[in-house]
Amino acid sequence: MLTVSTGNKAVAMAVRQAKPAVVAAYPITPQTEIVESIADYVTAKELSTRYIAVESEHSAMAACIGASATGVRTFTATSSHGLLYMHEMTNFAAGARLPIVMANVNRSLGPGWNIWAEHTDAMQERDTGWLQVYVATVQEAYDATLMAFRIAEHNDVLLPVMINLDGFLLSHIMQPLDTTDPGDFIPPIHLPHAIDVSNPKGYGGLTGPEEHFKFKWDIERSMRDSVKVIEETQAEFSRRFGRKYGFTEDYWCEDADVVILSLGTFGKESEVAVDNLRREGIRAGSMRVRWFRPFPHLDLKGRDVVVLDRDYSFGFGGVLAKSIEAKNKVDIYSVIAGLGGQEVTYDDIAGFVKQRRMGEESWFGVSGNV
Repeated sequence: MLTVSTGNKAVAMAVRQAKPAVVAAYPITPQTEIVESIADYVTAKELSTRYIAVESEHSAMAACIGASATGVRTFTATSSHGLLYMHEMTNFAAGARLPIVMANVNRSLGPGWNIWAEHTDAMQERDTGWLQVYVATVQEAYDATLMAFRIAEHNDVLLPVMINLDGFLLSHIMQPLDTTDPGDFIPPIHLPHAIDVSNPKGYGGLTGPEEHFKFKWDIERSMRDSVKVIEETQAEFSRRFGRKYGFTEDYWCEDADVVILSLGTFGKESEVAVDNLRREGIRAGSMRVRWFRPFPHLDLKGRDVVVLDRDYSFGFGGVLAKSIEAKNKVDIYSVIAGLGGQEVTYDDIAGFVKQRRMGEESWFGVSGNV
């Protein structure tokens, strides 16, 4: 069904269709619309779920962990400091192999207080064992949420999944949305290690040095196995619903001399920049990284690479840029831009390409940089 929706409401619509048994909710700007919409569905009896209005984000994740451990489907949503408040529990969710799905509306961290888009919140969760997908349109927010449940709950994965959407730049933007009946696209959940009161077992107990590393390896093994599951899920989604997704979204990359890499809505702005650069005779392309965990293989050999980071790891660099350097052994031009919602236009991005200095890092808007 064709409609018009915000990114937040698109996520809520997908959650309604996925029919989680438990939704734990705590509001935070700019995520609040997601859990408010789900609450409206519950009130209107359009969604039969146990909706738990908790007192904090830490409790929201703890409630999802408790519910998921019994073998039922769960969902929550958060942003920024709310995600950081969950951090103890996000580690537990992945370590306990619980397929929780969470939407994170990317927002900057204070101080100074700021409610606008930045990816640093999710980047601080990158080593917890959560799969992470970054979306760029309202339609993709809806589609990625549906696929997230199927991927997380697959028995070769059984890891939580985080859907990231840029605060305000996508969460509150109205765009066309084609909703669908997922039917059996999301099969019933089966958690092999679910708590069974008729067959008591230990859960999350103390492990010594001779065993503990095996739990960590099991997360990594499943992260690697998730690559095939993601590919199969995206292919099945395309077959059923006609919308195609990959680990990256490539635009004019086939013959590109210079490729712009980014996450989230930067990718769409980069496409406009590429069109303009092409008209000027510069063979540019855009490669939007969708899945940050597991991190994809990127074909970048023989090209100049300009990486846009709406995040930063102090004393280290842009997280996406450094990840690409480490995985692909390529020389890049790293641009730090858009922090705290800083406006970055397609003209600015075209300027980064034209002024690129390979092997260097630049902060947009800082004197002496681009």
